[in-house]
Amino acid sequence: MPTGAAFEIFDTGYYVYWYGILIATAVALGVVIAMKRRKRYGWTSDELLDFALWAIPIAVVCARLYYVAFEWDRYKDDLIGILEIWNGGLAIYGAVIGGVVTALVFCKVRKKSFLNLADCVAPALVLGQAIGRWGNFFNQEAFGMEVTNPAHMWFPLAVKIEETGTIHYATFFYESLWCFLIFLFLLAMSKKFRHRGDCMLWYFLLYGVERAFVEGLRTDSLYIGDTGIRVSQLLSALLAVSIAAFLICRTVWEKRHKRPLYGPPFFREQELAAEAQRAGVAAAVAAAMGAGEAPESLAPEICAAPEEAGGAAAAPAEETAAEPGQGQTAPARDTETPQD
Repeated sequence: MPTGAAFEIFDTGYYVYWYGILIATAVALGVVIAMKRRKRYGWTSDELLDFALWAIPIAVVCARLYYVAFEWDRYKDDLIGILEIWNGGLAIYGAVIGGVVTALVFCKVRKKSFLNLADCVAPALVLGQAIGRWGNFFNQEAFGMEVTNPAHMWFPLAVKIEETGTIHYATFFYESLWCFLIFLFLLAMSKKFRHRGDCMLWYFLLYGVERAFVEGLRTDSLYIGDTGIRVSQLLSALLAVSIAAFLICRTVWEKRHKRPLYGPPFFREQELAAEAQRAGVAAAVAAAMGAGEAPESLAPEICAAPEEAGGAAAAPAEETAAEPGQGQTAPARDTETPQD
């Protein structure tokens, strides 16, 4: 079987490749994870599925076009080869650029927050990268420099390339492991981020740091013309430095002005709104009681929140008061509402 093939389809000469299986698995898991996070970021399942139906194919096309653009000498005389993505050749930065542009347009049309969407899907994206990198293993690509030290000739530090019979550093594994760690970090920190867009920013920062380092170990990098500059390494370094500078400047500004530079994540906005509503209700109830009025005299919308909180406790009391007491009349309840 060809390198990277998983199995042949009914002796037809057509093969299903591990690369495709892993990419499909990564996409499916990514959609599941984003769906589980959607409510916290103000998205419905229909909206998120609509976005996925646009973003996924566009990201794949852009990933391929990005790769072909920097390998044009290889494809200019073989245009059909551009379509053979099962042989590898998808650049993650191309996919990210395509996904970001799609998200910006989608959010503009739907009149929703781009940063909330980016925060929602960032962990799903980086987990997809962690899984997809194993497609490079089966395709025998994206490996590092040749290993000459016998002490380093073990997997997953190094991997044997069957075509050449040589052993190389397993850079695909380094990136896969790092992306999985980023995924765990984003999940753990999602509830602690203080600003809308933080989840996305930390994804780009951490991935940029890793890629800037690991890209320097690879032997199949994409270069900017004949400059000898690795395009992904340069882009990663610029991305990491610019985001780190932004986070530092934002922290300094907020300490100086003693307020956030911009708004919190969607779920935190909802929590703050609920806290403000509860505080307003408590103040209104206290004011009514101070004036000698019953809380029931307040407007229904003001009383809604305390009813929801105390309804479960009040209902049994009402039922008890309504029950006949074997010829005895149930005592009337005090109309005053005790303060918490």
